Amino acid sequence: MNSILLDVSTELRTKRLFLRIPNAGDGVQVNAAIRSSIAELQPWLPFAQTIPEVEETESNLREAHVKFLQRSTFRFLMFHRETKEYIGTISLLNIDWNVLKGEIGYWLSTEYAGHGYMTEAVKKVVDWAIETLKFRRVEIRCESTNHRSRSIPENIGFKLEAILKNDDKSADGKRITDTCIYATIG
Repeated sequence: MNSILLDVSTELRTKRLFLRIPNAGDGVQVNAAIRSSIAELQPWLPFAQTIPEVEETESNLREAHVKFLQRSTFRFLMFHRETKEYIGTISLLNIDWNVLKGEIGYWLSTEYAGHGYMTEAVKKVVDWAIETLKFRRVEIRCESTNHRSRSIPENIGFKLEAILKNDDKSADGKRITDTCIYATIG
């Protein structure tokens, strides 16, 4: 299969959310969310170890746009359907088109945490991956001590397949961590 020829939507909708591909100019609002959420993001995400400049965020988003078109990673920015406010990012990454599988990664602006938005977005992206892309497997990997992140796959029926001991380094690179692998099968 030549994945570049796949016609895929650049927008997804849920009851409360609008997800779309990153566009030029999105760096300002995404950077503002990173800045306001930096304390919550730092323990888990390598990119949040220092506050990025707006230009860095803009560059990263433009690269994500290109990767979306290349079908190597599908990153969606999440917006509240009513208020139109940016609330987070969700990606389908580490795609293997030979096996038809990928991994979901996500982060949420702190002010929107605890309202089920990320669970709603993950369900939508999983359904899209399985129904539209015909994926046979979707994974969520996270650090074993990241209980908020772990609760999402646990609440939507993913199976914990393994906890890989001493598998990775913490986001700040200072300690060795365990990785949980959750998966659902299409």
